Amino acid sequence: MTSPSPVRAEGGFPVVGIVGGGQLARMCQPPATNLAVTLSVLAESPTSSAALVVPHSPVGEHTDTEAVLDFARACDVVTFDHEHVPQEVLRALQDAGVALHPGPQALVFAQDKLAMRRRLTELGLPCPRWAQARTAADVEEFGAEVGWPLVAKAPRGGYDGKGVLVCREPADLDPWLDGVGEGGLADGILLEEAVDFSRELSVMVGRSPSGQAAVWPVVETVQEGGINTEVLAPAPSLDPDLAAALSEGALRLAGELGVTGVMAVEAFEVRDPRTGAPAYLVNELAMRPHNSGHWSIDGSVTSQFEQHLRAVLDLPLGDPSARAPWTASANVLGGDYPELYATYRHLLARDPGLKVHLYGKGVRPGRKLGHVTVYGGEPGDLVTLEELRERSRHAADYLQGVVTE
Repeated sequence: MTSPSPVRAEGGFPVVGIVGGGQLARMCQPPATNLAVTLSVLAESPTSSAALVVPHSPVGEHTDTEAVLDFARACDVVTFDHEHVPQEVLRALQDAGVALHPGPQALVFAQDKLAMRRRLTELGLPCPRWAQARTAADVEEFGAEVGWPLVAKAPRGGYDGKGVLVCREPADLDPWLDGVGEGGLADGILLEEAVDFSRELSVMVGRSPSGQAAVWPVVETVQEGGINTEVLAPAPSLDPDLAAALSEGALRLAGELGVTGVMAVEAFEVRDPRTGAPAYLVNELAMRPHNSGHWSIDGSVTSQFEQHLRAVLDLPLGDPSARAPWTASANVLGGDYPELYATYRHLLARDPGLKVHLYGKGVRPGRKLGHVTVYGGEPGDLVTLEELRERSRHAADYLQGVVTE
């Protein structure tokens, strides 16, 4: 792969390279402009989401070591749109002296769920009871220990509910056991207890190479079919001690793992079995801007995308505080109507307070096409939150074709 180098801004401002041309890279373009930073994206195709808005978007695969190295030579720092860049590519970049954020030693904990669970356990951070399984005997032993059903996960490659299976008996896992040693099951299967939780929470944390860190308010995420459909910021009626504990846990985890950039810590809200007090269990990690942080574009002083750029450049971090007491964000999923512009125009006229973000993707049923955010209200007013939530959900449903007025 060859391409002209990106055009640098005058005044010595750096070039940030992003491997992967998806929606997350796309949403880094506005804050890059505001920071006077040049963005360059290694895109999967000329029509990738980010390639439509980032002027320098050479085409190349994230699995192609030479293509990634060639791309990186024109950048001052390289980061990622997703976690799927192979470790051998990451090591080659590191060996070539590329400033890489996050580095392979940190990113492995977002790429490999077994590695993540081991590290969380070593650090004493709460997570579901888990085991590594390679055989039917391993499955039966863990099921006897924690009870059925179990949650099985492919350690590598799963997202948005893919690579996850709820098992009610050992036979449910027979097809997975047949695939152990291959692909996402190369190291076996991650088994977890089925957690009795009240809701799902998420907290975003940003951390720079110099060790400065900042955390956004804890949010509630609503999942449907394994897909995050709504985010409420801050999480309504959240116990203050639990919010503090989860935020402190995320900050500690970012430091212990050596995270540089932003990281999402997704968690279950549960009850402590000993005291009955609100508690949390860490479910997943993502070392990049994350769907649960999209609300921050409009709802916080510094968005997760701006913070990610600041962090990987080791700039002073921005203020993650919320702009308003409440923010409600709803994801736009693809429906049966491929043309979005007419419905988009209607929504802007119907509700001028909406912030509609579309990702430039072709419409497919169930595909994430964008998100809609509204914010405002009074502190603690749950009625106002529900009004904001209704506005964001209506807009997302209208774009999907679920409602037509």
